[in-house]
Amino acid sequence: MGRLGPTEIILILVVIILLFGAKKLPDMARSLGKSARILKSEAKAMKSDDQQSAPADPPHPGTTTDPSVPRTIQAAPGDVTSARPVTEPTDTTKR
Repeated sequence: MGRLGPTEIILILVVIILLFGAKKLPDMARSLGKSARILKSEAKAMKSDDQQSAPADPPHPGTTTDPSVPRTIQAAPGDVTSARPVTEPTDTTKR
């Protein structure tokens, strides 16, 4: 059970296309990309929060330290929305 050859990779791709269908794959990739951007922005926000809590670092201009102000996730270029609150539910599917 070593490396995957080109035959195995092609077989895996064919099975994925058969399972999900060719029409759903771009939507799945788009949502995966949005999730990755949100994760990256949250990790960056946590890192900047840790740096702000250090006593030697001055606060960044334009940021507030007021806990009553909700944090927002800034959208990446090309996204439809500009920003949304962190506490907003992300499940937009109809049930």
